[in-house]
Amino acid sequence: MDVKTVAIIGAGVSGVSSAIHLKNAGLEVTVFERRDVAGGVWVYDNRTALEPSYPSIIPSTGDSPAFDALLKATSRGARRDSPVDQDCVDAKNSVDNNDLEILHAPPGPCYIGLHNNVSTPEMKLRAHDWPPQTPDFVTHDVLATYIQDTAAANDVLSNISFRTRVDKAEKKGSKWEVQSSRLVDGEIERAVQQFDALIVASGHYHAPNIPDYPNLPAWKSAFPSRITHSKVYRSPTPFAGKNVLVIGAGVSSTDICRELGSVAAKIWQSSRGGEYDLLPSMLPKNCTRVGGIASFSTLTSTSLLNDHEPIPGSVILSSGEELNTIHHVILATGYHMSYPFLPHLHDDNATPEHASEEILVTTGQITHNLHKDIFYIPDPSLAFIGVPYHVATFSLFEFQAMR
Repeated sequence: MDVKTVAIIGAGVSGVSSAIHLKNAGLEVTVFERRDVAGGVWVYDNRTALEPSYPSIIPSTGDSPAFDALLKATSRGARRDSPVDQDCVDAKNSVDNNDLEILHAPPGPCYIGLHNNVSTPEMKLRAHDWPPQTPDFVTHDVLATYIQDTAAANDVLSNISFRTRVDKAEKKGSKWEVQSSRLVDGEIERAVQQFDALIVASGHYHAPNIPDYPNLPAWKSAFPSRITHSKVYRSPTPFAGKNVLVIGAGVSSTDICRELGSVAAKIWQSSRGGEYDLLPSMLPKNCTRVGGIASFSTLTSTSLLNDHEPIPGSVILSSGEELNTIHHVILATGYHMSYPFLPHLHDDNATPEHASEEILVTTGQITHNLHKDIFYIPDPSLAFIGVPYHVATFSLFEFQAMR
């Protein structure tokens, strides 16, 4: 396999590390980053992404189906009587009501209090040192700056095409054809380029996983600002004096519960008893660990609530216990593995056990058919950096990039 040109999707730590080591090896590298800055998940944005459908959208549609529909609507030769006609209408309505930049590059899940939970010495990149006297645990802005400084120190910023979204990537003959859209002064510039190889470094935290709990869609429809995914959580301030149910018991859920502890009246953290749930001892005193969710009750009213009124319904746990007087529900229920720019490698109708040898994603829980979580087995000109969970991310992902 003769590789001279490489496309990289994403300019977080995985994409920047990949660009550095490939460029050092003499390859021509182009990094596509839909935001206007490097740093990935650690870049804070006070704006929030549009929420997905309830229950969650299928993995192959990713986190911005409205922008995909907009591209269809603005494509040359698009017909108004085509099957995507309603999508086109919905997309244009979305642009009227929402910032085009948010559709093009949805803000990530970074919240004001986010910090690393693996020490900075364990996260150090071979390509760049931490500044002297960097503490073991730092805030998100320090981590984002470290990634940006690493890119600058290794002369890869010039290789990054910012504000550029990869819409589709497909192998045609011996080349990867990459279709992209760049947002410039409110206008969408589209391009098609070819590369010898493609590296996906787009991260995990884009497409929220919304479980299919009975009656949850009705709660979301009636009280949309009261039912949210943790991706749009930014600070505990809006929850002061409120009763909050946080669903999930992993790292993000526990971190959010700890932040809420200083302002909320009462917190419940719902856990199904998963392998990676954190210990209840890490929760604040006003937070109670409860069991998994069975259903949401039928609402007794859908009238507009004042700020201090709880949602007029209850949440039924698997044990039969009911939780009442809930003001807010935060779903810290994770994300789908999702590569919407590789739609032909998704099979939304298959189970993981029945994934073919070519399929990357089925239910969105794992990425299939990768050798050592990096190389796509049917065609190693496609590689993934940053797929593993529950690891020392920076150092491991750089190690993967060096492979």
